[in-house]
Amino acid sequence: MSAEPDVVVIGAGVVGLATAAALARGGRSVIVVERNSAIAQEASTRNSEVIHAGIYYPADSLKATLCVAGRDLLYARCAERNIPHRKTGKFIVATAVSEVATLEVLRERGAANGAGGLEIIGPEEVRRSEPDVRCEAALVSPETGIVDAHALCVSFLAEAESLGAMLALCVEVVAIERSASGYRLRTRDASGALSEIECAAVVNAAGLASDAVAECAGFDVDARGYRLRLCKGDYFALAPACGLRFSTLIYPVPAAAGLGIHVTLDLAGRMRLGPDAEYVDAVRYEVDESKRAAFARAVRRYLPGLRDASLTPDFAGVRPRLAGPDESFRDFVICEESDAGYPAFVNLIGIESPGLTASAAIAERVAELLSGL
Repeated sequence: MSAEPDVVVIGAGVVGLATAAALARGGRSVIVVERNSAIAQEASTRNSEVIHAGIYYPADSLKATLCVAGRDLLYARCAERNIPHRKTGKFIVATAVSEVATLEVLRERGAANGAGGLEIIGPEEVRRSEPDVRCEAALVSPETGIVDAHALCVSFLAEAESLGAMLALCVEVVAIERSASGYRLRTRDASGALSEIECAAVVNAAGLASDAVAECAGFDVDARGYRLRLCKGDYFALAPACGLRFSTLIYPVPAAAGLGIHVTLDLAGRMRLGPDAEYVDAVRYEVDESKRAAFARAVRRYLPGLRDASLTPDFAGVRPRLAGPDESFRDFVICEESDAGYPAFVNLIGIESPGLTASAAIAERVAELLSGL
């Protein structure tokens, strides 16, 4: 590794890798350090792999603006680099008359954000497209899609490396200090060996550990509102023999702690239900099989033909969430920290959904923040 790169990016998830590519594209020398033994092992690939249109988020929030910008960049990247993806569209379904007004709120919000082509349709039109779905109305989102998240991450890594960036796996940052050149990072590898990297700038894209990395650098994460709450989501696979078929993603009206248990497809056509939202004290990925009945009961509101026995445990993911169980919306933290006494240090904290969709736009934002430093 170069002893003194321009920038060290901490974290080789989709946002860290996209950021490395954007910085390398701008002529910066970059090292990405990752504590795991491979890229994209945490939130980047343990999710629904949905390309979001930009419906849910308050106007002018980072989540809204970067989701829409990132969506367009993502579709273009997938087309240019042959990354597997499909624009499936999505139905957000109201299963009670009282929920129809919420669809109109979402339509207006999404239209203001630039989600594109949103319309509300009645139950008969829904059934013509998706015969197994029962609802009072649905909001149609034609710009929603799915992507191979790991292939997307690999594409960002390949671009970054082609421009001279380097990736160091099994390397954990244990200390961050100011130095004459900018910052000194002390790291530990899998064998326990310690080493140091000097750099001019740091990007904290550590995902689930981003608050811990900020704390390691000296930030008071509680005072600054950077403390993460880990929110686990389980997924169940839907057996092919269940008799249900879909070509569109099916979402309920969103719940307080997430978008609700929804039906997604992968690029092979496999059907999946999830995620739920369970706040946890530590990262864990085992699926709680006892949730089967609750999953089926929730989804039967719009898929009455679903049987409990058709569900099998699939996988789980953990969201790096800033909002606690009783809190409402919290936006991404994307902050160049000169005002806090940390010039050329960018914190990316709370990058949950729609972080995958927004990844390229987040990367461009970081490159802009560091452009004059």
